[in-house]
Amino acid sequence: MNIIALLDQIPIGFVVLACLTLGLAPFVPEPHLWEKLKMLSAGTLTKPIDIFDLFWHAWPWLLLVVKLARMALSRQA
Repeated sequence: MNIIALLDQIPIGFVVLACLTLGLAPFVPEPHLWEKLKMLSAGTLTKPIDIFDLFWHAWPWLLLVVKLARMALSRQA
């Protein structure tokens, strides 16, 4: 099975739920993803744990973007 077929099998609801939970956790005082993106823009994202944390909280959003792009491209064809 190729990666595109696997991507097509993931329900969009699951991806949205992952974005809203893991992608935004913890909610207070601010989402980790937002904190890590601010660190990245400030140039202070240097510790391996912070880089891993950025990846961990960003993967649902990246998956959502790829899935939505794939859905849009398949509708055009």
